[in-house]
Amino acid sequence: MSTTLAGLIVNSVKAYPKPDLMLFKKDGAYRPIAAAEFGEGVKHLALGLRALGFDAGQKLCLLSENRPAWTMTDFAALTAGGLTVPIYTTLVSEQIRYIIDDSDATVVVVSNADQWKKVAPLRAGLVKVRHYITFADEAPEGVLTLKAVLDKGRALAGAEPRLYDELVARVKPGDEATLIYTSGTTGVPKGVILTHDNIISNIKTSASIIPFSSEDTVLSFLPLSHILERMVMFTYLYKGCTVAFAESVEAVAQNLLEVRPHIMVSVPRVFEKIYTKVMDQVLTSPSVRRKIFFWALKVGKTFGALQLAGKPIPGGLAFRHKIAAKLVFSKIIAKTGGRVRFFVSGGAPLSKDIAEFFYAIGLTILEGYGLTETSPVISINTFEHIRMGTVGKVIPGVEVKIAPDGEILTRGPNIMKGYYKKEAETREVFENGWFKTGDIGRFDADGFLVITDRKKDLIVTSGGKNIAPQPIENMLKTSPYIGNGVVLGDRRRFISALIVPNFEKLEEYARQKAIAFSSHEDLVRNPLIVKFLESEVDRVTPLLASYEKVKKILVLARDFDIERGELTPSLKVRRANVTAGYQAEIEAMYREEARNGRDDGGTVG
Repeated sequence: MSTTLAGLIVNSVKAYPKPDLMLFKKDGAYRPIAAAEFGEGVKHLALGLRALGFDAGQKLCLLSENRPAWTMTDFAALTAGGLTVPIYTTLVSEQIRYIIDDSDATVVVVSNADQWKKVAPLRAGLVKVRHYITFADEAPEGVLTLKAVLDKGRALAGAEPRLYDELVARVKPGDEATLIYTSGTTGVPKGVILTHDNIISNIKTSASIIPFSSEDTVLSFLPLSHILERMVMFTYLYKGCTVAFAESVEAVAQNLLEVRPHIMVSVPRVFEKIYTKVMDQVLTSPSVRRKIFFWALKVGKTFGALQLAGKPIPGGLAFRHKIAAKLVFSKIIAKTGGRVRFFVSGGAPLSKDIAEFFYAIGLTILEGYGLTETSPVISINTFEHIRMGTVGKVIPGVEVKIAPDGEILTRGPNIMKGYYKKEAETREVFENGWFKTGDIGRFDADGFLVITDRKKDLIVTSGGKNIAPQPIENMLKTSPYIGNGVVLGDRRRFISALIVPNFEKLEEYARQKAIAFSSHEDLVRNPLIVKFLESEVDRVTPLLASYEKVKKILVLARDFDIERGELTPSLKVRRANVTAGYQAEIEAMYREEARNGRDDGGTVG
């Protein structure tokens, strides 16, 4: 295997000369890009950047939605010896300015006019940027089109035919490959420095334990700005997979049917939505269909439990499972395109119930764990070693230990070089050579890693009880009527939660019950709606200890929002920002309960 990302793409397009290395949607249909065409594009774009003065060690900021040109530009910067600095398209101008300026970028690439509108007002202050490039066919004054840069590269290739190979050969494993700015759930974003060797180590290990194949078609829809999607993109190309780009997150359901992928990497929220939709359809179907579904699900879970335990499957159960698969499971699987071999989940904890549901119907989700600073994979479930409710076993070559306070510490070839221009912050996250993840976890008896919560998110009630909010929040989201939730209670007498309803379902419920409303605000203020949602909270959290129970809820009229600072670009809740935004309402809720004499032993409602 190549020891650099520059060598990886050169080797891959030669090793897999397929006519459909990539697929993208145009004029209503998916169209292919051949490996040779993609490789030539990377070469000419790298040389085009070189012609513009982009040199080894310089940074290129990339502000674009997922598309083949994103990955082509990424590899062009890498093969030219530079660093790619990805920027989420959901960020606003001030956040974009910070990243471009802090990274010392000399080139900024944008996808289209909408993204350029965010950058254009910043130009006067971005004195280090020498060139702006757009993927659009037409460019504003002072901006180059991608085609113009490719043309410069072709001209340079003609004049110096060996230059590209020389540039690739100059890139070394220890060279810096990328600056990825953390989403900043707890403060100012920091630029994580990852080397070629950091990412290559993760690619090599992931490809050795997860069965990616050149026969596979994969659907890419998570932002390539996210380290998980970017690392698996490198892995797909290393293994010769055909990569199909989803049009958008909203179009994923349709694109699944069109592409019929074998593999898809996702975050838990997508699986939660699929699960909710399936259960909603089941619960609103005729009685006979409901009975058949739950019978089939019981069979699937029994079958799956024996399969996971490596125990023999009784003949009668195997027969019932075939019937269940034909009558029920095949219809759900068909909505994923019908060819899925496995899903990968990362970025946040996946509910054990949802993982078991998917496994029972014949869709395996391999859940893993990692951070931007770890390139990203630290551990993952594999077909050889899988346990629901865990993030798998630590990958080969990486070490993990649990600190006395429960924090997960790790070290290995995948650990970042440091935070860009932040020496103090870099020192703070290392302890005797071990990287401090900020997550709390433990190993089970068989060596599977279990994540409890973020260290800074742990709730300590006034009664001294330690409570991890994320597992409770995952339970809440299994209700078809709850879209999101944030559990509260630090230094309080009891646990409460901010609840964002699934308004489509909640409105349907209100109409069925003849509850009048004219807006979301009307709906969430109605005592009957609040009482119903309280009952849903109780229903999906039956096994919590009394001190973990959600005793009071505050129902919100809107979902959390990236632009308000309540969500990171990767859709993680910024807990501090959310609670600060609703501080008055939260205080009023706890004062009301205090007046009513409630304590931490009560129940909802």
